[in-house]
Amino acid sequence: MICASAELAEGGAGVRFDVERYGRRMPAFAVRYDGIVRAFLNECAHVPIELDWMPGQFFDDSGLYLICATHGAIYDPASGRCLGGPCNGRGLRSVQVEERDGGVYLTE
Repeated sequence: MICASAELAEGGAGVRFDVERYGRRMPAFAVRYDGIVRAFLNECAHVPIELDWMPGQFFDDSGLYLICATHGAIYDPASGRCLGGPCNGRGLRSVQVEERDGGVYLTE
């Protein structure tokens, strides 16, 4: 289990976790947006650096967009699509998760 469902508030702090990708452990995160848990690799599409400015802080001040604290790239939390900034149309890479029985689980 990644976390309890209750740990993810709409537009609030996310939960960091690791996944195995490309033969190595990589940082990832889960957030709740539009009532659904979404998860992505914690890596800006512009330059491979983690997005959060403090652990678990992935949303901008409005709670509507994911933002790279280093570069200011803005992403759609529903899809990970780049909405502006230096990401030049490249989006976040999604991680498959599911929410069930009060928890959030990795499904890949």
